[in-house]
Order: sequence, then structure tokens, then C-alpha cells
Amino acid sequence: MDSVIYDIKKVCFGYGNTRILHDLDLTFEPGMLHAIVGPNGSGKSTLLDLMSGHLMPTSGSMKISGTPVSDHSSPRLARLIALVPQEFDFNFPFSVFDAVLMGRHPHIPRFSHPSDKDMSLVDTAMKKTDTAHLADRILAELSGGEKQRTVFARALAQNTPALLLDEPTASMDIRHTLVAMTELKRLARKENRTVITVLHDLNLAAEFCDRIIMLNKGRIHAQGTVAETLTTDTIRDVFGVHADFIDTPNGLHISYGIKELP
Repeated sequence: MDSVIYDIKKVCFGYGNTRILHDLDLTFEPGMLHAIVGPNGSGKSTLLDLMSGHLMPTSGSMKISGTPVSDHSSPRLARLIALVPQEFDFNFPFSVFDAVLMGRHPHIPRFSHPSDKDMSLVDTAMKKTDTAHLADRILAELSGGEKQRTVFARALAQNTPALLLDEPTASMDIRHTLVAMTELKRLARKENRTVITVLHDLNLAAEFCDRIIMLNKGRIHAQGTVAETLTTDTIRDVFGVHADFIDTPNGLHISYGIKELP
């Protein structure tokens, strides 16, 4: 599997006269788990939509491995990028197995049946996400966390060099959240994938992620390592809360407070 690099230069985006993103300069390299953090409305999901090709920049350039995202056909992008959206809706009574198998569609020639490899990847993805026992269940019958794990499994089955995830663990319980984040880190570190996830939980970002991009009002407020980006000053300036940092056996833990603000 070829690795991919995202190169974003002077990217702006807006709707009409409303500017959402301002002059973003970012590079996302393989082999690392990247987190995008920021308050509500800071442009995190919009950035992922641009990177997936669902939206086009108002100005600037967005390239994947040297080629503008807009120059890739939809089938080609689907073989390069797997997207886990923040909101998802299945309009038909798909089973969990059928939904996960959809992740293989970009790789299956038209009018062909899934290969043994396709079925193996689906089986592995469902086991990793603890959805194998749900295979015959209809998606509409599932809890929010079970649906989210199904969508996550679909992205894993897609087996792409880049993964874009928008709050992939928001509805998951603690155990499934830790399993999902551990798998994302493994894919980045061991399989040299380019993995980029939007997170609201700064402690998850601190524990699992190698690089953090902090957005505020559509601009890059900070980017770099956990130590460089998650500081008392940046968290106060961007989120409006006070943060204390505690070293634990699992890494840095951040405790928040509002009353301590001046």
C-alpha cells in the first residue's frame, strides 16, 4: 500500500460572504496519528470535508501526494481515503455486515463479487470493532455506539492509506473508545498510514496522538507535538478554561476548570 501526504497551502473556505477557514498551511504525513482539536464552529469538520474532496477550497491548494484533491476521480479518492463522518444516516434497512462490506466497493470491479481478500478484510474489521456478533442486525435497531462502531469498521475494511475521522468515538463507551484509538495509532505507526482525526477530548489527543492541530475561529492557533500545543495558555485562549496537567503512567492528563479563570 502506497503512503500518502497531504499538503495544504493557503487554503481558505467560506459560504458566500461568511469565511469559515483562513489561510491554512498544514502538512499531514504518514506514520503519525494527527488530531485536529478546537471549539465548536472552529472549522474542524469543514477541513475534513475539504480533505475528502466533498468541498473545494475557495482559494489555496490542497494536494494529496502531490496531486490536487480535485484532480482525483471519486473512485480514486475512495481507494485513497476512508472517511468516518460525524453524522451518518443509512436510508435503507442494511445489515451491519452489508454496511461494513460497503467499504470494499471501491475495490471491487463492476458486476463482480467480493473476493476472498474482500471478505477477509471485512471479517477482520468487524472483529477489531467488536461488531461481528451484530453482523445480521439491522442498523436502525442499533444503539448510537454500535452504529458508530459499524461505520468505523466500514472505514477499516476500506483499507486505504489515509483515514479521515470526525469524532469517531463520540458515542462509544470507554472500552471501545480505547480500542478504537489504539487501532488508529497502530495503523499509523505500524502500517505507515496517514491518520487524521477530529477530537473534542483533549485527554484522548494527549494520550494517543503524535501531532495536534488546534483551530480557533477558522485559523491555526497552534500545531506540533502534544507538549507544544496543549499548554495552559493555548487551552485558556482557545477554549476559555483553565487547565492543570498531571503526569500519569498512561501519559499526560488534563484537568479543566472555569472558576479559576480571572
